[in-house]
Amino acid sequence: MKVEALNCPNCGAGVADKSSFCSHCKTRLKTMSCSSCLGTIFEGSKFCGLCGAKAVRSEIADRKAGKCPRCKTGLQTIEVSDIRIDECEMCEGVWVDIDTFEAICANRENQSAVLKKLEDLLKHPQKVQVQYVPCPVCSQLMNRNNFARVSGVIIDTCKRHGVWFDAEELPQVIEFIRKGGMDYSRQKEKAQLEAERSRLKAEKFTQSVDRFKHEKRSRFPQTKSSMAIREFIDFILD
Repeated sequence: MKVEALNCPNCGAGVADKSSFCSHCKTRLKTMSCSSCLGTIFEGSKFCGLCGAKAVRSEIADRKAGKCPRCKTGLQTIEVSDIRIDECEMCEGVWVDIDTFEAICANRENQSAVLKKLEDLLKHPQKVQVQYVPCPVCSQLMNRNNFARVSGVIIDTCKRHGVWFDAEELPQVIEFIRKGGMDYSRQKEKAQLEAERSRLKAEKFTQSVDRFKHEKRSRFPQTKSSMAIREFIDFILD
């Protein structure tokens, strides 16, 4: 595919259309299509450098994406194939709604597209403080969970609205899925359920034996001979 030479809308320096950052002023760059010639131009450009038509902001750029739960700045919506995710340019965290997250988990092509896009966007991820953060939609504190219980990736989830991934967490989750982590998680959970059933069965048997012992003991009066008989019964049962 031919790489077009464009100009940064902030400083005017020449930039390839596949670049995510301007090498001169370090401005984050997002591309859009010219509504007139359908050529590639950068978000923020006033005019198309190919045909000269006035640039029109895309619907994606205008969509309200909420605020970053950590930085409190507005999230920017980016499009990856048919996937839309919201990203914070400061901390590089990513917000994904429930339906979108399911589409990423279930489709390998979506996973590849998201990985490639995040690889281009993530430049200098910073360590974040471990704390509960609010959902960008309802502002309620989200739960922190180990994804699939065994992945080792702790994500922030709102059951009604979506998932917040700190920088690099979404790529880690995708890699976990692609390496068969979900199958391993299900097998481990199945083994844990079988172990729990065995434990409950053994506990029930122990309770039955204890109850039988108690019933046997209650039939005899509290005498020396009865104590000797009880000791003999205990010896047999144990």
